Parts: sequence; structure tokens; C-alpha cells
Amino acid sequence: MKLTALAAHTPEAVRAALAARGWESQASWFAATGVQPVVVLLEDIDDAEREGLVHWSAKAGADVLTGVGWALVATAASRLAPLARPDRVPEALAGLSPELARFLVALADPPRAWEVRGTTVALDRPVILGILNVTPDSFSDGGKFSDAERALAHAEHLMADGAQLIDVGGESTRPGAGVVAAADEIARVVPVIAELARRKLGLVTVDTRKAEVARAALDAGAVAVNDVSGLAFDPGLGETVARAGAGLIVMHMRGTPDTMDRLATYTHVAPEVAAELSGAAARAERAGIPRERIVVDPGFGFAKTPAHNLRLLDELATIAGLGYPVAVGPSRKRFLGAATGRPVEDRDRATAVACALAWERGARIFRVHDAALAREALTLAHAVGTPG
Repeated sequence: MKLTALAAHTPEAVRAALAARGWESQASWFAATGVQPVVVLLEDIDDAEREGLVHWSAKAGADVLTGVGWALVATAASRLAPLARPDRVPEALAGLSPELARFLVALADPPRAWEVRGTTVALDRPVILGILNVTPDSFSDGGKFSDAERALAHAEHLMADGAQLIDVGGESTRPGAGVVAAADEIARVVPVIAELARRKLGLVTVDTRKAEVARAALDAGAVAVNDVSGLAFDPGLGETVARAGAGLIVMHMRGTPDTMDRLATYTHVAPEVAAELSGAAARAERAGIPRERIVVDPGFGFAKTPAHNLRLLDELATIAGLGYPVAVGPSRKRFLGAATGRPVEDRDRATAVACALAWERGARIFRVHDAALAREALTLAHAVGTPG
């Protein structure tokens, strides 16, 4: 007898093993997805649901750990699937079906595209969102591109290095930063966005948390809004995006840039960030933004310690489990410096590594300062995970 351990972190290993033994492509992929191990944490459940899960696990061969109001279930996706079907779920567990169904659909068929105004951004390969800060005080490049011509030249450089989108920001959100007046922010970003759109260098997003700024930027040619506040700062921003038919990135942050460091308190960072991001995405949908136009971002460096950021990076699959495309912005952040000892101006290699790790864990959009290094790392990460 010969025993071979297969890689458990990806369904590709099982798919390849089945294909090598004569299985058809689609059948081998479905089977590999079905036997993929999953662990889900169910909270706010009652005693009857807890008891029902214990009885179900004994029959299904699943592992269940429970406490008051919660249960942790570890099993293969195919064993969990009957609980997501109204015609097969035990009566005591019927209330769990909708959320389990949503999760399993996202696991088997993750988002393949992001709809923005006027076009679709495919997510089958890594998408690089190049950072263009036209601010005097951003944490790593403040003042470098506040002149319009220098900003446009840098945008061309980012696109040449592999960025598919340019994210133009006119307000620093570094720790401790204050609020910039909307008129000043508009004066910074709109001329650059308008010229980028005129030159047709690529798709442009605007990094703002204000409806007034977003409206002006979208009128100038931006196709999406990147809101670091997750629609918490300006209640009118969601409606502005919805009316324009634009895309939206909702990022996780607690408080504001000048208060967020004091709010970095978590008992388990990934599930708590996921729950708060789910609330932000729900706000976007209530504002009239279709699900396919929404991207979620866990907010590396915002209301999180270095330890929180590293743990969140490792557990990024929890964010992907929400079922929305995931964007990440680890670029040059403090947690990379804490891990490597490198100063802010020498963190682009660490950024590229973080992006590759994030791709493996489900991220698809990568907001970076150095597009060339990120592209190289992500090209390799994509190649490793692509069936050959």
C-alpha cells in the first residue's frame, strides 16, 4: 500500500489527483470543491439549534464544538451542504439554512468580476490598483505628486508597470490625520481625474469618504469610489454612488484617522472585522448599490495593531467568505515595518509578499504604491494556483 499526503489548503490537489485517474474536468472540480475542508463559526444560535447540530454531527461525521450561543463546525463542504437545503435540513436547524447557503455558494463560485461604471473588471487574475496621492501629507508619498503634471506622469508610470486602475486620493487618512474640506479635496483630485480620463490611460477610482467629492470625481470620469470609512462618514455617499452606477470599495475602519488607533481592540480580529464589513456592505445595498458593484477591504493599518494586521492577513479567507470581491491595501503599512524592520520607504518588497499571500487567501484587488514589484509577486502567486 502506498500513501501520499495531498495538499489540503487548495482543492487543486484533489482535482489534479482525480483528473490523473481519468475523471472529467468538471466532475473532478466539483468533487474537489465538495471534499474541501471548511470551518464555520455559528453565533447567536439558541439551545435547540446547538442540540440539533450535535445530533446532526454524529450522523454526518462532522466535528462540532459548542458553547452558550455558539457552535464551531468543522467538516467537508459536501457534508455541510444538506444543512443549506430547505428540503433536507433538520427542522431544528432550518434557521441556519440561508446563511449556510450564502457561504457555500461563495465558496464554490466566488465573484469573478467587479462591475464599475461603464465596464466590468475581471477578477480571474490579480487586479492592481495603483495609488496616486495628490496630497501634501500622506504617510509615505505626501507632496510628491501634488503638482498635476507630476501626478499624471506617475499615473503613466503605474500603468506601464502593470496597474489596471489608478486610485486618486486628495485627503490623507494616515493615523492622526484631520478632515480636509471638500472644496480643497475636489480642487486636488478633479483636475487629475479629468485629465486621466481624457487621456484614456486606464480606469480611475477616487479615494474619498465624502459624497460631494465623489460626485465631482465621478462627473470628471471616475468609475468607482474607494471609501475608507465604509459609508460611515457621510450618509449620502452610498446614494451618490448608486445614482452614478459606479462601483464601490467599502473598507473597514473604526472611528476616524485621528481616533482609530485608540479603537484597535478585538477578541478575535478576523470574525469581528468580517461582521463589521458585512454591515458596511449591507449599508451599500440599502443605498441602492447592487451587490456586483461592491468590493470589501479589511482595512490593513486602520484601527489595528501590527499583530492584528498579521493575523488578519493570515485569516483573510474569513473576509472572502462574505461573498464579495476582496481588495487589500497593505502597501508600506506600519505592520510590514514591524515585521521586517524596514522603514516606510523600503517596504515595497514586503508589500509584494503580502499581496501574494493575500491572493492565496482570496483577495483579488491590490492597492499598492509600487505596481511593478506587486505585479511580479502576484503573477507568480496566480501561476501557482492556476490548474495546469
